[in-house]
Amino acid sequence: MNLQSLSCSCCSGLLLRGAFSRRHFLAAAGATAATLALRPRSAAAQAVPLIPYDSVPTPLHLPDNLYFGEVSGVALNSKGHVFALSRGNTTGPAYGAAATQLLEFDARGRFIREIGHNLYAWAFAHTVKVDRHDNVWVTDKGSDMVIKFTPEGRVDMVFGRKQEASDESTAPLKHPNPPLPPEDGRFRQVTDVTWDAADNTYISDGYINSRVAKVDKNGNWLKSWGERGKGPGQFNTPHSIAADAKGNIYVADRANRRIQVFDGEGSFQRQFTIDVPVPSGARPAIGNIPNEAQIAGGTFAPGSPWAICISPPPNQVLYSSDAWPGRIYKLTLDGKLLGMLGQSGKQLKQFGWIHEMACPSENVLYVAELLNWRVQKLMLHA
Repeated sequence: MNLQSLSCSCCSGLLLRGAFSRRHFLAAAGATAATLALRPRSAAAQAVPLIPYDSVPTPLHLPDNLYFGEVSGVALNSKGHVFALSRGNTTGPAYGAAATQLLEFDARGRFIREIGHNLYAWAFAHTVKVDRHDNVWVTDKGSDMVIKFTPEGRVDMVFGRKQEASDESTAPLKHPNPPLPPEDGRFRQVTDVTWDAADNTYISDGYINSRVAKVDKNGNWLKSWGERGKGPGQFNTPHSIAADAKGNIYVADRANRRIQVFDGEGSFQRQFTIDVPVPSGARPAIGNIPNEAQIAGGTFAPGSPWAICISPPPNQVLYSSDAWPGRIYKLTLDGKLLGMLGQSGKQLKQFGWIHEMACPSENVLYVAELLNWRVQKLMLHA
């Protein structure tokens, strides 16, 4: 038989006229599906809509003689109370000082209380989240710990362990590449948490370890997945984490400048990147415009996800922020870019390294900024 080959753009292979059986087709289709899942989808468009928005002036009111430091985290509970995690209340030497403070405000922005004053786990604040039961969770990068507070503000569970101050070897953690093998129950510069409908907790870990850990509602360690690398299921600074209503887990793989999606057991589903040109005249929030080496490193690449959040159902969308050029991007859960807003700067509606976002609704965002020492409340006019 004379077999003539035909190219097929959807299958990226060869169709053999008269001999391409159903078995061959299914095999080719399966291979193509796997390839598409592994290939990062690029969230880019010829004309990305700019989302109009306003910033509410002074959304949080601090009492006299209480100040924010770098605000690394922000979250809301079911009552609309706002929790700001700040690197204020610094105590200790100029280098290696403890810098974590958790403050609660009511729905009108009035100060209520500080939670965990002088807590043993406080070292260097990273993120704060509130679960569906209004428990407040804090990740502390400096102590390598995750703390769960009850709605009343009492410590309920702790994960990880702080180095003992009396140990001769106690010192800042090193960053070997590749990292040393991780250990169950311990973290190395932990970053963030999220939950599924069964109240399992997913912990992104972190700057040194390159994995996601899963524990059940009682605090029992179930599993972890991931290692340092660039391939699917590998990470380089899993910096932020979120879950959708179906239990899929979204990981902001910051230094790899992508968002990876997994099921609740850690099986890779898909990944996508955000690729939008930097506008002419854009200015960095601090320092020089990132050079080629910095952009290649991922953290300061345009579109690199520093913080992600997912709005409540039924119509869920994902927001992601970068440090350069200082924008927030609105995407579908499949990674399609819907719009964007913002730029670097110090004024309202400008951003200085957004480190965490909260999405109480599709068109309301709270953003915590490191460089501007503040929380902004954004009202989107989509």
